Amino acid sequence: MRGLADERPVLTVRQVFALAEEMPDRQKALVLVTNFASLRYGEAGALQHCDLDVEVGTVRVRQAFTEQVGKGMVLGPPKFRAGIRTVSIPAGILPPLREHLAQYVDSEATALVFTGPTGAPLRRGNFNRLVKWAEAVAKIGAPGLHFHDLRHTGNTLAAQTEVSTRDLMARMGHDSMNAALIYQHATSEADRVIADALDAQLGGGHDEDQVQDDDPDDGAAGAPVGSG
Repeated sequence: MRGLADERPVLTVRQVFALAEEMPDRQKALVLVTNFASLRYGEAGALQHCDLDVEVGTVRVRQAFTEQVGKGMVLGPPKFRAGIRTVSIPAGILPPLREHLAQYVDSEATALVFTGPTGAPLRRGNFNRLVKWAEAVAKIGAPGLHFHDLRHTGNTLAAQTEVSTRDLMARMGHDSMNAALIYQHATSEADRVIADALDAQLGGGHDEDQVQDDDPDDGAAGAPVGSG
């Protein structure tokens, strides 16, 4: 089913890396991991040191931040049941991720991976201003891009690998009435096929035809960051 998702921009692999380079050093790896692991904003912000395996190349999603009136940043389970997942990531982004962990993340298992300058969780409301988002996306030729479009780009790149719909849905963390008709847990081998295929794209730097996808069950944790 097609809808508003058709109108959402999709970056090329080159643009994703270019955008990461436009970010402050502390947020460069955030762009790469969010994109190539198909994460929602709240999921990326809630990642802890123990959730990353930079030897095998996986990201474990088990919680998400939401901002609630009167409570501030609240850490809890993902909004959707399928949001709890382990996602394989391409080897091409592991070096910058390792560098990020060494420079900005405490060794404790529960240390947040992505934080603001003071080490506090990243708040959606001031993220654009913090990283000069509007200026950065304009520089890479994608004015008006929202942070959530990184997830959309990651979903699209994964879809181009032609894995089964069920494996793709599992990677994206879908959980809706429509998705449930075709959803089943992906095996780790199938998810690794996605990551290895993405890694081949990173190495070649090809601009593939863009296959749009809908993400109808995204809620608060998948909303755009600011106005872009």
